[in-house]
Amino acid sequence: MMHHIYHEGKEGKPVLLLLHGTGGTEHDLLPIADMIDPEASILSVRGNVSENGMPRFFKRLREGVFDIEDLKFRTKELNEFIDEAANKYQFDRSNVIAIGYSNGANIAGSLLFHYKDALKAAILHHPMVPLRDHDLPDLTDTKVFIGAGENDPICPASETTDLTELLNAAGANVTTKWYNRGHQLIKEEVNDAKQWYSAL
Repeated sequence: MMHHIYHEGKEGKPVLLLLHGTGGTEHDLLPIADMIDPEASILSVRGNVSENGMPRFFKRLREGVFDIEDLKFRTKELNEFIDEAANKYQFDRSNVIAIGYSNGANIAGSLLFHYKDALKAAILHHPMVPLRDHDLPDLTDTKVFIGAGENDPICPASETTDLTELLNAAGANVTTKWYNRGHQLIKEEVNDAKQWYSAL
């Protein structure tokens, strides 16, 4: 099992899978989840990789360059962990919605790229394309919200555009919102994600 927090929510509500950014912990996105849906169940996970003492979900060779083999391994590890958690806590495995920021958004995107039924939907704050030249599964009926900064120094606009196109080509229903900001997560972006989530 990975380090995590589980809070059971109202019956029938989704499980929000919370995935922090580099250097974060399983506590970071709890306030975001409370803003999105205070009645949902919470499965908040800490990445198993340490980069100079900072938790991450997978290794990178340098900023913006992923260790693809480790990404694949850690994506499988996370997907299996969600399966185990669903069994342990008795929640509906088909009703998991990811909320990821930065590194957490990238591992959530990788779940979508690798596993057809890993996520019912996903909110990706400032993600990059997890890997290229990869055949995505059929993502028909999978809804994705992407929040992006027009001046993001870590995640160039081309990454957001490419990710949107790749997910759409696999059948996903993608809503992409741009903000006149950098890599930080701002309240307007969370409010837009909440409005998108409320319409699911």
